Amino acid sequence: MNDEQSGFDGDGFESDPRRRLLLRALAAGWLVGGTGWAQADTFGAVPRKLPAGRSIFEIDGNVRINGKRARRDTLILPGDVIETGSDGRLVGVVGSDALIVRPQSRVEIGGAAGVARSFFRLVNGAMLSVFGKRDDLYEIRTPVATIGIRGTGVYTEADADKSYVCLCYGTAALTPLSRPEEQKLLTTKHHDAPMFLYRDAVDGRYTQPAPFYNHTDLELMALEALVGRTVPFAVPDDPYAAPRRDY
Repeated sequence: MNDEQSGFDGDGFESDPRRRLLLRALAAGWLVGGTGWAQADTFGAVPRKLPAGRSIFEIDGNVRINGKRARRDTLILPGDVIETGSDGRLVGVVGSDALIVRPQSRVEIGGAAGVARSFFRLVNGAMLSVFGKRDDLYEIRTPVATIGIRGTGVYTEADADKSYVCLCYGTAALTPLSRPEEQKLLTTKHHDAPMFLYRDAVDGRYTQPAPFYNHTDLELMALEALVGRTVPFAVPDDPYAAPRRDY
């Protein structure tokens, strides 16, 4: 199945000039020889573990948390709702997890104030996230699927009828809500098995292999750095140039 058939814009995020500029800046200013992070004189922000009491590393455009305009000092807590406008992006941390929320997205963080998180709900839009290892199963929920995880990196796009999921690394159970018995238990090392999950069957199936698109190794590196970790794969010399594979 190609990008046009999927209903998602396979080039939309990468063709966004702001995102391309940001990624090129990160590659030029933060990455040294494809193997480690360093701060160049021309760039002030380096992705390193956020201090206690900080949730937001980068914010751009119209971003609201619980209906209020988000600022760099806004905390992200269980029970919060993150919404981005057409020009909005957020790079942030919630506990041992880090995420990039793309434009025109709504993310609900399960739980209540003072209560441990149990899920992220991606109502619509797109989110790249990395999760710390945990004993209890944690979920990303979309309108058509659940992604059960413990410690992984995962990219998700969602609308009312379908979801795109790339398990960048780690283990996850992908379950279409309309056909739970079609659950896929995946273990990947490096974007090995992207999937589409559907509300209604396509060619008799509720899950289908998908191409890789719309996220990069550089973004995963930055997210893991924000929570004091590194990606569990060898980093190419140009991590902006994400792998291009069809499945």
